[in-house]
Amino acid sequence: MLEPYEGGELEPDGDYDGLEFREADLSGQDGGGARFMDCALTGCALDETRLRHARVLDSALTGVRGVGTDLAEATLRDVELTDARLGGPQLHGAVLERVLIRGGKIDYLNLRTARLRDVVFEGCVLVEPDFGGARLERVEFVDCALKGADLHAATLTDVDLRGAASLEISRGLDRLSGAVISPAQLLDLAPVLAAQWGIRVEG
Repeated sequence: MLEPYEGGELEPDGDYDGLEFREADLSGQDGGGARFMDCALTGCALDETRLRHARVLDSALTGVRGVGTDLAEATLRDVELTDARLGGPQLHGAVLERVLIRGGKIDYLNLRTARLRDVVFEGCVLVEPDFGGARLERVEFVDCALKGADLHAATLTDVDLRGAASLEISRGLDRLSGAVISPAQLLDLAPVLAAQWGIRVEG
């Protein structure tokens, strides 16, 4: 059983073990470098919450919401993020291992230079996610809408895009080697590929 969190504001480099944060307003708080182990965050507000260099391990985040949440260079391992509503979350330089992101909508997700391994995006909407310079290994998109994804300088290994409900790539089409797409997705991407390669298509 998780203990309810009753401890006021987050603390930098704090240690949170086996706690349940329910409907907590963590907006604007600084938990930089903190460790969350076996925790549950349910319905929490994370507007401008600073969690840079934080470690989130064996934890579940459900229905969290916020704009500008800062998780830059954080580590998320064995984490489930369900039905999140996030705008402009900063995860550049972060490490995500064995993470499931299910449902919800994330706008302008910044994963520049992040490392993702064994990550599944399922049933979620990602609007203009930035994977610039990121390394994606064994990442799967299932019933997930990818709108205006930026793959500039990204490295993809065993990335499965076939299950994506929609696939729009704004930059970095040349980085798709190492990914698997469906024939229908190839047709959808054909005009962008033709434009990139300078091919004129005329009827």
